[in-house]
Amino acid sequence: MSSIRHKGTQKGEMWQRNQTSLADFILEGLFDDSLTHLFLFALPLMVFLIAVSGNTLTNLLICADPPLHTPMYLLLSQLSVMDLMYVFTTVPKMATNYVSGKKSISFAGCVTQHFLYLSVAGAECLLLALMSYDRYVAICHPLHYTVLMNRRVGPMMAVMSWLGSSINSLFHTVSLMHFRFCGPLKSHPFYCEFPAVVKLVCGDITAYETTVCVSSVLLLLLPIFPICTSCIFILHSATQMPSAGGKRNAFATCSSHLTVVSLWFGAYIFSHMRPRSKRTPLQGKVGSVFYSIVTPTLNPVMYTLWNENVAKALRRVLGRDVIT
Repeated sequence: MSSIRHKGTQKGEMWQRNQTSLADFILEGLFDDSLTHLFLFALPLMVFLIAVSGNTLTNLLICADPPLHTPMYLLLSQLSVMDLMYVFTTVPKMATNYVSGKKSISFAGCVTQHFLYLSVAGAECLLLALMSYDRYVAICHPLHYTVLMNRRVGPMMAVMSWLGSSINSLFHTVSLMHFRFCGPLKSHPFYCEFPAVVKLVCGDITAYETTVCVSSVLLLLLPIFPICTSCIFILHSATQMPSAGGKRNAFATCSSHLTVVSLWFGAYIFSHMRPRSKRTPLQGKVGSVFYSIVTPTLNPVMYTLWNENVAKALRRVLGRDVIT
């Protein structure tokens, strides 16, 4: 009787140990408990607050000012929503773990974080390509803008970005989490990033990595082609404009969009499309911080501070508040 009870206890302990190993992932985080790292920890939090403030202000401004209710600014508001979701998906968990001294994240939390960050990242890639088409029509075919970019096209573009990316993210998240993980489940970035989670998988995943490569080409490399093509046409049209103001606006539009695209796609390709053997933990952390915190902070700066219509809308809204 005692031997049966002993075997039952062993099985129970083994089951509990297996459940714990499958349920808990360890997030290494960015900083340790030293005083120097405590100071450095304040930097991403400050950047996080700037990102939240800038993107929230952009959304509120576009919603509050009727002249900005156009497809161009609808897409810009969607970009701000994506940036907000990105920083809220990653940074709060990092801050909570650092303050509490814990580094673990539950299996369900890792799945949720993985799905959300992949969805938002893919949607932003698609949206940037669609935004380039919007800018091409606005500058190269201004007389046909209201026809080619009517009020139904903007929402349809936003839905296409979210839906296509969510389906891709759902497939990869479900597929990845059905694999068996072995060894210490440590993720070197401060959240459940795709390359870091893939490293924890046991066994041969060559076929799965092939599907990852295909989806990465579709979501990362293909959008670059229409973006670059639209900028070439915009610059060509700008050289033929008679007014200096029109040329300046066209160059500013193209340069701001190319800057955002270069920062976003460059960091993402650096982190996700290199062979696993060439990825180091430090490089992974730098890439993760760049496109999950820095880029969402720069996007509203690049798209709003250089935009005369947004500046005028801000003055109108502030003036209206002062009058009331």
